[in-house]
Amino acid sequence: MEYTTLGSTGMTVSRICLGCMSFGTGRDWMLDPDESQDLIDRAIDLGINFFDTANVYSTGESEEILGEALEGYDRDAQVVATKVFAEMDPENPNASGLSRKAIEQELAASLDRLGVDTIDLYQTHRWDYDTPIEETLRALDDAVRRGQVRYIGTSSMWAHQFAAALQTSDSLGLDRFATMQNHYNVLYREEEREMLPLCDREDIGVIPWSPLARGVATRPHEELESTTRGRTDKYLEQMSYLQGGGREINERIQELADDKGVSMAQISLAWLLHKDWVDAPIVGTTSVEHLEDAVEALEIDLTGSEMDYLEDPYEPLPVTGHD
Repeated sequence: MEYTTLGSTGMTVSRICLGCMSFGTGRDWMLDPDESQDLIDRAIDLGINFFDTANVYSTGESEEILGEALEGYDRDAQVVATKVFAEMDPENPNASGLSRKAIEQELAASLDRLGVDTIDLYQTHRWDYDTPIEETLRALDDAVRRGQVRYIGTSSMWAHQFAAALQTSDSLGLDRFATMQNHYNVLYREEEREMLPLCDREDIGVIPWSPLARGVATRPHEELESTTRGRTDKYLEQMSYLQGGGREINERIQELADDKGVSMAQISLAWLLHKDWVDAPIVGTTSVEHLEDAVEALEIDLTGSEMDYLEDPYEPLPVTGHD
């Protein structure tokens, strides 16, 4: 395993972050507690110390499963991240968003489900258009000062929104967002236009979600619909991974994978790991074997010409992932 400092936090994390959205009962392909335990045990065996979940994943089940699975380990050696924003109770209008009330009550619930006194990285899951960013940042700053949260982060938004949030923190003397969890992979590179240069300038830790393009970057494009996820993942319909040169990129990933005797997923992850502004891609999987493959991707070297070969067919795509 390789490790890196997460942005400017000084906190050391594994270069692979295990995404925990697959823990729970929200979808047919998700893992029950015993299966999740096996995956987490193997992750720790492999040197992974960074775990990302959210309150909304299986409506809290993911946090509960992760918390219970880590009970037998040195919790100080693990870095646990979770998120707040999405609706947790359709009958409670204050169980979503980024108001002080929502943040404080959802933070308390996440701490309880995770079984910890302090969350290492507490992230806003999206931009809240109904709450002033100052109120959100003051609530998060208070959580840090109370010792309930060590660092705060955020996720997909427009670069001008992120710049405004950072400026608000700086002008008011509040804790600032230390990380950006954004949509970025070899088939979707719109973040390179504004967000990633901003993160680079501000020394923000970058932990991309969907590093394998929801599976599109892991298999030949013509085989995607043969998988359970390809048939049932409604979010794939919203993405444009195979537009704008995407099919040719997919074919080039397969070609490089065949040449090197590795999987397409490993080539796709290796491409991301070669990007200097990426700290730790968030890899979600339901398979120990696929997790092991992801860690092995750290050992794959891609030359500059190979990186260019994967990137050259790319064309601009509609921005996705902010909502």
